[in-house]
Amino acid sequence: MAVVPPVQRPVIAARHRGLNRAEICDQNFIEYVRDWGGPVRAAPAGDEAVLPGSACTAAAFLDLFESQLISRHLDLMARVLRVRNKVFYTIGSSGHEGNAMVARLTRHTDPAFLHYRSGAFMAERFRKLPGMDPIMDSALSFAASKDDPASGGRHKVWGSKPLWVLPQTSTIASHLPKALGTALAIEQAPRIGHTLPIPADSIAICSFGDASSNHATAQTAFNAAGWTSYQKLPAPVLFVCEDNGIGISVKTPGGWIERNFSERRDLDYFYADGLDLASGYADVERAVAHCRQTRRPTFLHLRTTRIMGHAGTDFEIEWRSVEELVKVEAGDPLLRSAAIALESGLFGKDELLARYEAVRARCFAAADEADRRPKLEALAEIVAPLAPYSPEKVKAEAERNDYADKRLGIFGGEQKLPENLPPRHLAIQINQALHDLFCKYPETLIFGEDVAQKGGVYTVTKGLHKAFGNKRVFNTLLDETIILGLAQGYANMGMLPIPEIQYLAYFHNACDQIRGEAASLQFFSNDQYRNPMVVRIAGLGYQKGFGGHFHNDNSMTALRDIPGLVVGCASRGDDAATMLRTLAALARVDGRVSVFLEPIALYMTKDLHEAGDSEWLFPYPAPDQAMPLGEGRVYAADSRDLVIFSYGNGVPMSLRAARAIEARHGWKVRVVDLRWLVPLNETFIAEQARDARRILVVDEGRHSAGVGEGIITAIVEAGLGSVPLQRVVGADTYTPLAGAALAVLPGDADIVAAAGNLEPSH
Repeated sequence: MAVVPPVQRPVIAARHRGLNRAEICDQNFIEYVRDWGGPVRAAPAGDEAVLPGSACTAAAFLDLFESQLISRHLDLMARVLRVRNKVFYTIGSSGHEGNAMVARLTRHTDPAFLHYRSGAFMAERFRKLPGMDPIMDSALSFAASKDDPASGGRHKVWGSKPLWVLPQTSTIASHLPKALGTALAIEQAPRIGHTLPIPADSIAICSFGDASSNHATAQTAFNAAGWTSYQKLPAPVLFVCEDNGIGISVKTPGGWIERNFSERRDLDYFYADGLDLASGYADVERAVAHCRQTRRPTFLHLRTTRIMGHAGTDFEIEWRSVEELVKVEAGDPLLRSAAIALESGLFGKDELLARYEAVRARCFAAADEADRRPKLEALAEIVAPLAPYSPEKVKAEAERNDYADKRLGIFGGEQKLPENLPPRHLAIQINQALHDLFCKYPETLIFGEDVAQKGGVYTVTKGLHKAFGNKRVFNTLLDETIILGLAQGYANMGMLPIPEIQYLAYFHNACDQIRGEAASLQFFSNDQYRNPMVVRIAGLGYQKGFGGHFHNDNSMTALRDIPGLVVGCASRGDDAATMLRTLAALARVDGRVSVFLEPIALYMTKDLHEAGDSEWLFPYPAPDQAMPLGEGRVYAADSRDLVIFSYGNGVPMSLRAARAIEARHGWKVRVVDLRWLVPLNETFIAEQARDARRILVVDEGRHSAGVGEGIITAIVEAGLGSVPLQRVVGADTYTPLAGAALAVLPGDADIVAAAGNLEPSH
């Protein structure tokens, strides 16, 4: 029930077309309060007295109103100071100030993934802990100061470590999957005996706009939430759709959000008026309580509006009529809050205007101070949180072996420990290494499509489900975006996720969950938040009898272009085991996000040169052995007539080709297995190329933008470009079925032929 009648259209809102709409909205508030002539009641008796017709107390309203004023004046300050180059972000929260109610009615330990129009939410959440200043912290962020406590000056983000607001900066709606993942992780942790960093009855909050709700990434989160709820599994996520009816300039059809979400049986719908604190408060309170008590995914449809345009560069008057703008500005929630304050006797007109101007003064004073604070300048300082690496600590963690008793139980005794068994092929040794990691880290989880009872398409996860149970090894719905969103959620709650993406080709549709979200979190939170994980992806080419471009995908480009990501690719089983230990240690020690790229065609490979030679079977390394990040493997290190650089499938091919080249040319051939594809160890590459008489780069990736380009660049930039050099590389095409695949991928004969084209350097 509204406290006051609908706000009358402000007198000055129809001023002529050339005026700044921010100035108009500012002046609207001042004149609305100054000219107030409505009824005035006696002020409520005591802070705990509720406003007439509302569930909101006077004390709560006063706090909420101040949070709204702070948010508004931060927006106005940003518009003014942007033209002076003192502020670098003008996407404002004006019209969305009702989201302060969500902050008020949730806890600061409820992880929040926020819409960019969350100024009032943040101002209100700052009240949850003493000694925090929402104005100064926000001003530092607007000014891109390196003193900004959220990102250290790397971006304007809403974020706070003590307030559990995890910054998100990437594409539209990309934060919804990890919000759902966090909600599921809150429930999963106690089931595996993991201690949560937040209370067990916490909920995850995720806010977004009405336009964003249509995005595929949003829809996949809603679908997964419903899929989970349908199975009666708890998923305490509060989806807050802040519906302002427009996305930049594209209007949302009237009633669309309610029609689209109110009838979903497995997503509980609530509506609240975010333009009116008095009437909306109880509905927000019901939605929050429902989510926390039932542990079901909850959709809060919060009515908002958008005034002052999408951002400072959005001149709405160029594409929107004055009459429409006047109508929108008349719905300013601050006008409604002012009316509530005045009619309820909480403020007199002069007192309210004085409060309004006092908040303005605080915001501009904070902005002036923020402008004087230092900015990021040096490259090393800027990238410091992107990819932290503590080599000695990682080495110690990777080689830590204090879980011998668990291993004996899992593997079935001393004689059955993998290091005491005969040499095995790649798939088995990956499987054994995963068993070891599960023994070492009780917080480890493996999940994806078919990974549980089936043990994966290639049986790489066989036995894990039986050994460790459904709480740690489980199947997901067929949705790579959600798989990677779950991984981020589990990591946020301190677990060690090892999600499986069934094929590299399936990663591409979910790439932004790593590029824009997981790999960027340390950078944009100044290393305050981490979501460590090891993503297993089966890929690369040369599968026989089961191919096509979905199952023979050698596009590493999508991975190599992600800042901060680590990508390892082992061509043999013992390397896979030691690499996995290092990747898990990187996650645990430095919070890193990594991809373990598994060459499918080598999973079951036993022989190298002839059938039955068993030369591609290797002993399992003891659990105290690990592979340092960036360390390659060199075959025939003393040979220098020809040096072949490769990885994955290219390594056994190169070794076979080396034998033929030595027989044909009499050359001594060295083969270098890079093993680590991101980041490439340029120093190692240069060292191996320095004494080479000839160089071949064998890269099964495509001709354009493959790993080989990085290898050649490292050689040339080391001043070794005069050495005869050639690439043996895949074609710029998709991979066809059957034998035709071998025509587009490099083979043994191609390597031998390319070697014959090289002349020695003089």
